[in-house]
Amino acid sequence: MKRFFKPVEKDGSNKKPALSHGGDDGETAGEEKKKREPLKFLTWNANSFLLRVKNNWPEFTKFVSDLDPDVIAIQEVRMPAAGSKGAPKNPGELKDDTSSSREEKQILMRALSSPPFGDYRVWWSLGESKYAGTALLVKKCFKPKVSFSLDGKASKHEPDGRVILAEFETFRLLNTYSPNNGWKEEENSFQRRRKWDKKLLEFVVKSLDKPLIWCGDLNVSHEEIDVTHPEFFSAAKQNGYVPPNPEDCGQPGFTLAERKRFGAILKEGKLIDAYRYLHKDKDMECGFSWSGNPIGKYRGKRMRIDYFIVSEKFKDRIKSCEMHGRGIELEGFYGSDHCPVSLELSEAISDSV
Repeated sequence: MKRFFKPVEKDGSNKKPALSHGGDDGETAGEEKKKREPLKFLTWNANSFLLRVKNNWPEFTKFVSDLDPDVIAIQEVRMPAAGSKGAPKNPGELKDDTSSSREEKQILMRALSSPPFGDYRVWWSLGESKYAGTALLVKKCFKPKVSFSLDGKASKHEPDGRVILAEFETFRLLNTYSPNNGWKEEENSFQRRRKWDKKLLEFVVKSLDKPLIWCGDLNVSHEEIDVTHPEFFSAAKQNGYVPPNPEDCGQPGFTLAERKRFGAILKEGKLIDAYRYLHKDKDMECGFSWSGNPIGKYRGKRMRIDYFIVSEKFKDRIKSCEMHGRGIELEGFYGSDHCPVSLELSEAISDSV
């Protein structure tokens, strides 16, 4: 079976595969000098990367070609990590030890070898099954140091592949797929999300030495302006269950407890919400990144849960931050229930950031 990747040397993190594209990385000294650091970023919860490649790739490819981002952060990859049943898994590699997994890997690698994606190097952080997982695509002219956990240990991946951390010369970029809060006071629900938020808070506080761009599906809508129907989401419940703490009541991602913790992370990390910094008013057409099923009680119910969060030091460099989906019919969502979100920064003046 033909492979569509080749090994590359260590870059200070794990040894990772790089997609083949004309034999070398394709960068030149002139390109590196022209753009020292990435300036255009895209984040998207693909809701199964493989399904998007199979069903929505031409449209998404055109979108990426037109936007031409330097960095693409993907969440909910939903591809299993390498390793046979019962054996230790390698979250940085796609599973390929069965005929079906080899075929699926080949489909993905072919897609990521074609223009414009062949211009990017890809890092994976994957779960043990087709659940969660993240990917990071960075143009090959940039050379970040990449790790996969909030403690910065290159050899360690967060459970379910929820974190990819890329360190560039003047800033860090954090791609996360934050766990859903769930509906109940259980270990894999409220408790899991509380632990996650605590870990994020500790990370942003200890990372104040360098500007941060934090992106991804953060699974929280910070303010009422960030949902279409605040009363609906505040009153939502599953099977009639009412949590004992009133602050845990409501739609996962819109409970008062989650929103307060998110606010604390922003405050303590000296971070700002790039989209809300530029867009002060509610936009019922294009102001939300997640949309409920067009059929049923969630039709027309939308939330903004995908973000670019940036250090206050970058506030004056934010040129644009846009959501690229619109309406309740999921236009611009490319088959997912989330639309892509982009961020563009202006170049730093002199050596300042």
